[in-house]
Amino acid sequence: MDEHIYQQKPMQADPSSKSTQFWEGFAKGLPIMIASAPFGLLFGALAIDQGFSLFEAVLMSAAIFGGASQMVGIELFGQNIPAWLIVFSIFAVNFRHVLYSAAVGRRIGHFKPLQAMLSYFVLTDPQYAETEKRAESGKQVTFIWYLGVATPIYVMWVVEAFIGGLFGNLITDTHALGIDMLLPIYFLGLVMGFRSRSNWGPIVIGSAIASIIASKTIGSPWHVSIGAVAGILVAVILAKPETAKEKR
Repeated sequence: MDEHIYQQKPMQADPSSKSTQFWEGFAKGLPIMIASAPFGLLFGALAIDQGFSLFEAVLMSAAIFGGASQMVGIELFGQNIPAWLIVFSIFAVNFRHVLYSAAVGRRIGHFKPLQAMLSYFVLTDPQYAETEKRAESGKQVTFIWYLGVATPIYVMWVVEAFIGGLFGNLITDTHALGIDMLLPIYFLGLVMGFRSRSNWGPIVIGSAIASIIASKTIGSPWHVSIGAVAGILVAVILAKPETAKEKR
């Protein structure tokens, strides 16, 4: 692969205190927390509607910590479906996290084993994006900073499941209020943040087209993983000619 695609500045040790690093990360996590709030509340409400107890809904958010996979789970649990198919469906929805883990692994290789385990558990789409942005800016990705980003997102995700379970039925139409657009807008901002990378345009367009087609034909949430795979394929195809040119 073209080494210039992921060219980054030399890592610099972060001289700031642990407290400063944590709050720097916390500030990055706040917008994510706000953007994901409607979906956390929605999950709590839907889980109760599907027959889950309030405790089960909160426990699911705390143990899985994955919006799309939790939505799939509450639709499949309780139905006459084999357990392996439920596990496979959730894995397919979150397959992109395998790729995130591989990419983030090179950023957190200096973490202790328990720190790395916790870091992979709280790894989400925006957590991955913020980690990449920090690494590419030349700053070291410390565990304290990483934890600072994850803390408000994780804590409020669990709290929102509790609140949604109690009062979710009060929000009758998220489309009318427009709150369902908060997270897509935030993700669009994350994608735009990587626009300086090589072949960004074709990769995004290819991924978007494949995701839209999959959404219309196969349905949600499979379009997420299909769009991700399409983007990867475009990146691989475009990277080969560039690599060949450099070898000449």
